[in-house]
Amino acid sequence: MEAGHVFVEHVRDAMLANRRMARSMNVEIYSRRLETFRVTETISLRPGIPTRSYRVDLRNRRCKCRRFETLHCSCSHVVAACAKVNLSVEQYVNDVYTLEHTLHVWENEFPVLLDISMWEVPPMTFELLLDRGLHRNPRGRPQSSRIRNEMDIREKSDGKHCRICRLSGHSQNKCPRRNFHVGQSSGSGRN
Repeated sequence: MEAGHVFVEHVRDAMLANRRMARSMNVEIYSRRLETFRVTETISLRPGIPTRSYRVDLRNRRCKCRRFETLHCSCSHVVAACAKVNLSVEQYVNDVYTLEHTLHVWENEFPVLLDISMWEVPPMTFELLLDRGLHRNPRGRPQSSRIRNEMDIREKSDGKHCRICRLSGHSQNKCPRRNFHVGQSSGSGRN
């Protein structure tokens, strides 16, 4: 403020950049009484995108680029329109961006906090209940969370089948034909 600045640094930088861009724009006055203009970019700011025209309404603080009414700060199109009719651009910048307003935000004094041992903690008036659904599963085989339907029901089988004789009721370890399959005779004829 001592240097004579009115607006915060970010807005000052944006206004300088907008003034530079406004030099390369053509402005047509639609209505001086209604303060409406047509601003056309002569240089494309984005490669591959053609130049555009914007409608600027200073009385209602609107621009077709929507930066003017969104940020409440003048865009480059507003700067070009103001330069055409010799208006001050600063009158279209919201007071929120002034240094004086920013300092008012920080002028309030904050109370000093007491030591943590001096804090008054109100007693708990409610009971905390744990959500069992958020617990991790215990160790071991993972639990399936899949919902089963008719497709998942298997047909009843007769049980296990022996790999040797293909009969049910026993496994290959207990198969009566096991010795014949391996190529041995009965187990009782040992010497």
